[in-house]
Amino acid sequence: MFELKKIVSALLMPLPAMLILGLFGLLLLWFTRRKGLATFFISFAFLGIFLVSFQPIATSLLRPLEKAYPPYVPSGQSVGYVMVLGSGHVIDHAMPITSQLSRTALMRLNEGVRIHRLFPGSKLILSGYGGGTDISQARMMAKVALALGVNKNDILLLETAKDTWEEAFQAASVVGDDKLVVVTSASHMTRAMEEFFRVGLTPTAAPTNFLASNKIEQPWERYRPQAKYLEQTERYWHETLGRWWQQIRTLSGEGSDQHTVAQ
Repeated sequence: MFELKKIVSALLMPLPAMLILGLFGLLLLWFTRRKGLATFFISFAFLGIFLVSFQPIATSLLRPLEKAYPPYVPSGQSVGYVMVLGSGHVIDHAMPITSQLSRTALMRLNEGVRIHRLFPGSKLILSGYGGGTDISQARMMAKVALALGVNKNDILLLETAKDTWEEAFQAASVVGDDKLVVVTSASHMTRAMEEFFRVGLTPTAAPTNFLASNKIEQPWERYRPQAKYLEQTERYWHETLGRWWQQIRTLSGEGSDQHTVAQ
């Protein structure tokens, strides 16, 4: 089910979806006489790719998600655990270990290490499965954390969690009643917090990896399609699909047993 979910969601991302529509239009153009319908699909695909790569549209979609939780500011209360949610890596020994983490994972880890250092004695929880590699995301982040000076005894690994739901469930058995700070991308924070609430935890949010800014003034940056704005649209759509999946799980009752155990 996990693999099927990933395949379907990948095909529904804006760029693949628009390319599929464009290809369908070309097939109609080449092999049928329905020129008008073919022109519609091809035009829709080109226009769609332009719009999802256009800063005013991409930022207006993503920014409300990223503003749901403010950046982390210490409240004066002690923190027992700082948890960094995983987000991809590669195993390539031709690269330094910092480059083997995805940009998102590296930014999350940096923020997690920063907060961990604010609370001596806290534990840094790193999560994420292997994703087809021999080394888990959690272990790869641990290697980088050690290189950044984190004490090995302060690191806990959750190496089998494949998604946020599993990360939250596994964290519940580790954290208990201690104070927890959750670090993830700003766009992902709302969905992540909902998963942690479902297992009976009430963590403090520490969003990072903000992408959407409305402070871009140069017109050549603001009004020309760019891949970084396409990424913003993809992040928005990824989270939208994720929230729909949450709702489907809730309606089907999936996860109720895990919630009971965590309580």
